[in-house]
Amino acid sequence: MSELWILGAGLLGLAAGFTVAYVLGSRLAAAKVADAERQARRIVEEAEREAKALKKEKLLEIKEEWQRQRQEFEAETAAKRNKLQTLERQLKTREDALQEKLELIQRKERHFQALEQELAQRQRQTEQKLAEAQQLLHEQIARLEQISGISREQAKQLLMENLLTEARNEAAQYIRHIRDEARITAEREAKSIVVQAIQRTAAEYSMETTVTVVQLPNEEMKGRIIGREGRNIRAFEAVTGVDLIIDDTPEAVVLSCFDPLRREVARIALERLIIDGRIHPARIEEVVEKARREIEESLPRIGQEAIAELGLHNLHPKLLHYVGKMRFRSSYGQNLLAHSIEVAHLAAIMAAELRLDVQLAKRAGLLHDIGKCVENADTPHALVGYELVKRYNEHPIVCNAVGAHHEDIPMESPIAALVQAADAVSGARPGARRETLEEYIRRLEQLETLAKGFDGVAKTYAIQAGREIRVIVEPERVDDQAASELARQLASRIEAEMQYPGQVKVTVIRELRKTAVAR
Repeated sequence: MSELWILGAGLLGLAAGFTVAYVLGSRLAAAKVADAERQARRIVEEAEREAKALKKEKLLEIKEEWQRQRQEFEAETAAKRNKLQTLERQLKTREDALQEKLELIQRKERHFQALEQELAQRQRQTEQKLAEAQQLLHEQIARLEQISGISREQAKQLLMENLLTEARNEAAQYIRHIRDEARITAEREAKSIVVQAIQRTAAEYSMETTVTVVQLPNEEMKGRIIGREGRNIRAFEAVTGVDLIIDDTPEAVVLSCFDPLRREVARIALERLIIDGRIHPARIEEVVEKARREIEESLPRIGQEAIAELGLHNLHPKLLHYVGKMRFRSSYGQNLLAHSIEVAHLAAIMAAELRLDVQLAKRAGLLHDIGKCVENADTPHALVGYELVKRYNEHPIVCNAVGAHHEDIPMESPIAALVQAADAVSGARPGARRETLEEYIRRLEQLETLAKGFDGVAKTYAIQAGREIRVIVEPERVDDQAASELARQLASRIEAEMQYPGQVKVTVIRELRKTAVAR
């Protein structure tokens, strides 16, 4: 029983505690709500105050911006108003000036109308007087016809015949006088121009030779150049086609060949072999081939230097190659490039004196002998050069001057005549040319050309001043027996077709090489 009471009391206490807690919690929540409401009202009031202040501030800024824009607008409007007023004043001034001009034009128009009426009246008077003069003239002509007994047309014809005969006689005498005077003047002026050209381009000449001296570092080098049993010197001569002369001259050897290009290749190759020190047949072939390629690659540069010296431009690269070849060609012992440059200078000076195109004269003078650099040509070098420069789009005047400088084709311009004269002046200068050297070179070239006419021939070299011809054949096409027959046939043709002093030795070289690489 007591336990039930205790339990009941506990339940009542618990209920009372819950009730008290609920009441206290409700009051506390109500207090918090009231406090939150007060804070919310305070925040709203502060926000309203800040909004009013911000609104007032923004209104002030807007008002200031409006005032500023209004002032700018008023200033801009005032400036435009002033500008319009200025334009109005200018237009008013122009209008007044135009009005004055209009009045002046009207006055002049009235004056011109008066003059026109006066001229028309004078024209009528003139026509009336002309008609009267024509009437009097007809009456006088009729009276003259009655007195002379011939008609007007007959008299006119007689007068014209007499005047024509007299004019022809006077014209013939005048033309004869002018022609004689022109011939004398032209001869004098031509001599003067040629003399001036010669004086202004006077140059010393050194004859082209057929030998080149190569200096050696010591006498021992001669033995190395010769090689064991002469194999090095034989290989060098076979590859280059140049005679290598080793004599008692101290520390020097001589390269002998009629072809300057071969001689230059041999000189470069020999000097490099001497510097390198490795002298044997395989190395000789390698160095000679490299020197030959370098010479070939240097030809355009030589041509470019020549046209730069003359002040020319826009020359076709192929023509530059042929101009470079001129340095290694000779004409009657005269270096072909030096001769062509001199002809260009002479022709340019004479063209300037005659007020002709100096640039065309220079181009024609430089290119006039370019046909001599074309190998295996069977026509005159002037025609070969004409076709060559024409192929590479040179000016027609230049083409004609190149082809006509030996009168192989007709001359079409004065520049062609100037190039011909300059060529003659350059070649005729004392010491410029030597006929015997040219004949000697022509005989050696003929000897090589004759040997090249046989099948299977790869290279031909005339050496020993034309006393020996070496023929290198292709081993795949020519066997040993055919090589012997080739030597015999070539010797027979040389005897039948050429004239030469002494005898010519024919050497046919057939060498078969096989190469393999071990890796």
